[in-house]
Amino acid sequence: MKIDTHQHFWQYNDRDYGWMGAGMERLKCDRLPGDLAPLLEKVGIDGTVTVQARQCLEETEWLLRLADENKFIKGVVGWVDLRSPQLELQLERFCYHPRLRGVRHVVHDEPDDQFMMRDDFIRGIGKLNRYGLTYDLLLFAKHLRVACELVGKFPEQVFVLDHISKPFIKDRKIEPWKTDIHRLASFENVSCKLSGMVTEADWRNWKPEDFKPYMDIVLEAFGADRLMVGSDWPVCTVAGEYEEVMRIAADYVQQLSGDEQAAIWAENAKRIYQVC
Repeated sequence: MKIDTHQHFWQYNDRDYGWMGAGMERLKCDRLPGDLAPLLEKVGIDGTVTVQARQCLEETEWLLRLADENKFIKGVVGWVDLRSPQLELQLERFCYHPRLRGVRHVVHDEPDDQFMMRDDFIRGIGKLNRYGLTYDLLLFAKHLRVACELVGKFPEQVFVLDHISKPFIKDRKIEPWKTDIHRLASFENVSCKLSGMVTEADWRNWKPEDFKPYMDIVLEAFGADRLMVGSDWPVCTVAGEYEEVMRIAADYVQQLSGDEQAAIWAENAKRIYQVC
């Protein structure tokens, strides 16, 4: 079994997707389950975890409806307002649904680099574990030290790092990202997705070997039992098609044992996101 643990859907409009900037014109159209399903079949992917792309409660509702309608969607990482005094009511509103497996906030777009240390945000994170929800960390490399401070406060909360924290692959820069990744990985409640790498590389001229130093580091840091694979489709299509993006991780993990490959492709997702 193989699970793509990071992909998105949207019905495009200018208001909700203002982050689609120059060079992202091909993203500015609807991307729905019917568009992804044939790509999954071609690559041999059995299921996905779909992740929020809008910060509103309607996004979570919509993604859960899509999960009801499409069996390949094994889990949803939605959005709730973690800073809201009404957070528990929002969680109660969605927790009935078995495919809601986690939540995420687009931290890397917040102007305050210390956003995760705000008292109201911390209080919100503290409520997730009782609902059995993961929290996906969407960060730039500069946020890793703050993330270490956050996850250290919640040893029972499951965290998942998206996109290996977006290192400067295009510039072939390793430090201080490497040091900070190892520090974050020292917290055993944090796992990491091999995802979102092509959009941090040279979109038009990347080569598979560009990513190996970064994958070596996260494999060393997290081990095969805390890594998962994600496409970041359709965002990834600004730099590569689904099949070639998934081949980056597929070719890399072939060096590992059969058990380690099975863990990275599916078993870790089953355990971390509790999907099947």
